[in-house]
Amino acid sequence: MVCESEIVNNTLRVNCLGCVYGSSIEDFEACMATTIDKLIKNKGVTRIVLAETRENEYDFEQTKMLIEIADAFNRILNVDKLLSLDKLGPAGCEEFYPRRLAELQFLILEVLRKDPIGAYLQIKMMILREKSSMTSARSTKRKQCYAYYIQHALEPIRIILESCKLIQLAKPTLKTRKPGDRSIYRDIFHPIVRPNFMLTRFMLVPPKTGRLVEKYYIGNTLVEIFKVPTRVRYIYHITPAEFKLTEEKYTILDAARRYLAEHRPSEREIAEPEQSRAIFKNIGRDLIHELARRMNVSLDAEEIEELATILARYTAGFGVLELLLSDDKIQDVHVNSPIGLTPIYIYHSDFEECETNLIPTKEDAEAWATRFRLYSGRPLDEANPVLDTELTVPGGRARVAAITRTLSPEGLAFTFRRHRERPWTFPLFLKVKFFDPLYAGLMSFIIDGGRACLIAGGRSSGKTSLLGAMMLEVMRKFRMIVQEDTLELPVVQMRQAGYNIERLKSRSVITRVETELPADEALRTALRLGDSVLILGEVRSVEGKALFEAMRIGALANFVGGTIHGESAYGVYDRIVNDLGVPNTSFKAIDLITICSMLRSPDGLHRFRRVTALTEVRKNWKEDPDLEGGFVDLMKYSAKEDRLKPTPVLTDGESEVLNGIAERVREWHGRWDDIWDNIQLRAKIKEAMLNYANRLGRPEILEADWTVEGNEMFHIISESVKKEIGSLDSKIIFEKWENWFKKKLKI
Repeated sequence: MVCESEIVNNTLRVNCLGCVYGSSIEDFEACMATTIDKLIKNKGVTRIVLAETRENEYDFEQTKMLIEIADAFNRILNVDKLLSLDKLGPAGCEEFYPRRLAELQFLILEVLRKDPIGAYLQIKMMILREKSSMTSARSTKRKQCYAYYIQHALEPIRIILESCKLIQLAKPTLKTRKPGDRSIYRDIFHPIVRPNFMLTRFMLVPPKTGRLVEKYYIGNTLVEIFKVPTRVRYIYHITPAEFKLTEEKYTILDAARRYLAEHRPSEREIAEPEQSRAIFKNIGRDLIHELARRMNVSLDAEEIEELATILARYTAGFGVLELLLSDDKIQDVHVNSPIGLTPIYIYHSDFEECETNLIPTKEDAEAWATRFRLYSGRPLDEANPVLDTELTVPGGRARVAAITRTLSPEGLAFTFRRHRERPWTFPLFLKVKFFDPLYAGLMSFIIDGGRACLIAGGRSSGKTSLLGAMMLEVMRKFRMIVQEDTLELPVVQMRQAGYNIERLKSRSVITRVETELPADEALRTALRLGDSVLILGEVRSVEGKALFEAMRIGALANFVGGTIHGESAYGVYDRIVNDLGVPNTSFKAIDLITICSMLRSPDGLHRFRRVTALTEVRKNWKEDPDLEGGFVDLMKYSAKEDRLKPTPVLTDGESEVLNGIAERVREWHGRWDDIWDNIQLRAKIKEAMLNYANRLGRPEILEADWTVEGNEMFHIISESVKKEIGSLDSKIIFEKWENWFKKKLKI
């Protein structure tokens, strides 16, 4: 059967479905010969795609090697006196050449395009054979015949083939090659593979010089991390279940995908992703069962469920994005423009910046952009080239930043800031050394004290994650209102954990969707919703004025938390007062500023996140808090010790914020030792949770449900101890708390 082919945008695409040979150049000699034949006839090809149940794509460098063989074939055919009997040698050699000519014709016309490396080896063997025969020949005329044949036929072919990169790459391993062995081609040709039901292309073969440094599974998806000696970045190599299927299953999935493509969901269904996924999965499950029956393929219930999950991922879902976002160790995903030319890049919690083996296509990008428009209700076009939204898929959720023309001259590009499917907690932050137990205990005390705190830092410094962890330190007895322009905070998880929580979504200052309420109006609405803890996802613009004015006039009596970009306390002041136009006097409503930083190792290769300062904002200044002592550090990061250390202001009891909290509590008023003792008790409890998790090998102890319950038991036990002995004895409280914790752990 003749395989149809076409050239689109310099890509030679060959439809191999139904062909008598396979669809990989490295595995099948007939496939290599046919591909080279097409390259001989078609010039300007830069990429080759061989399509069967899976597509094998050969990039520019691999295509170039095949083009060189095609050119070599043409050059050999055009060598003067090569394949013509009357031109092959001098007079008197006519009887010498017929057998050799037939051998040479067969090698060039039959072997060269199927196995160029084998043809080259045979040419070298023929040269050695003819030289040996020439040496042993008795007559001068016979020697001349051998010499002419070697010089004018065999050597030109050898020289032409040796100019090809394919032959040059193969040379080091030719001594051990057996006739017909194609393993050498598998070492050289590494196509990017894509099953027909997918859009994204995968590089299945790991880097040849890569050293495997880590291996783990996400469900049934294999993740391997490779270190290539000449690269700074690691390679994040993913092998999903969809690449381990049989050809029968690929055929079933492709047929199911084509059917579903003809029965697209409505825009209303697409705008409700969970419903859309459930519909597609249910339809897919029945469809796969029916297709398997028609094709006489036996599938059990587990196999049908696996195929239905894969089908839903690539129809109603987000394809490879879901594989990446389900990995807890991935923090950022970058899809750069122009899409289709470069792989996806990620930031890995253990290996930092990594290059993946995934190459999205333009079709991927357009499909993602369409869904983000529908999900968010926000535009993404040349008039509105930026879209901020959020994405939730099985196993993960992320903040999405999408750009297109006119901002991005090369078209669509995406960045996904992944959030943990479960929120960060103080014990989890202790585990990764983001801060130490004292900071955890101190912030627990301050949050209970109902103070106003801002978390500042640069991009990717951990601000939002820390704010989410602080929210979990609020007792569930208090109502909470959360305002965001892009939904990032763990509201859904907290609601599931029993929190009384209301979420407001305001207009993004970047996308400016007119149908959404401006941030300052949304905040004023939040203040009218009653006495509540107030969480502001990020202080960006005019809502800053409303927030600070409300705090200054005492409209807020509970904990207030928010994030803002800034690298220092003064940087926060400069942004709020000078950029956002908040008056000096209103800025004083802030009590504490936490600074989060992304730090680097001396070699510049590694980055790590740390809380680097906890600064108190005092009220006895007029113009410049930095010059007039308005900023006082309570804790400061020590690079030498890699930890957050308390300052004398904190340890000596000179914090105005802490003393202000104590003034409202009869048992603590004027008693700094009792305040400090309570802070350290809270720190000890956080540290105990981490120690038990490490010792027992039970990481779930660090998660939100344990943290929330542990916090509430601390308050309940504290109340019972106070009633029992008349004071908050930290030793007794900790003993009772630890006994409760051990019972919960069943140890």
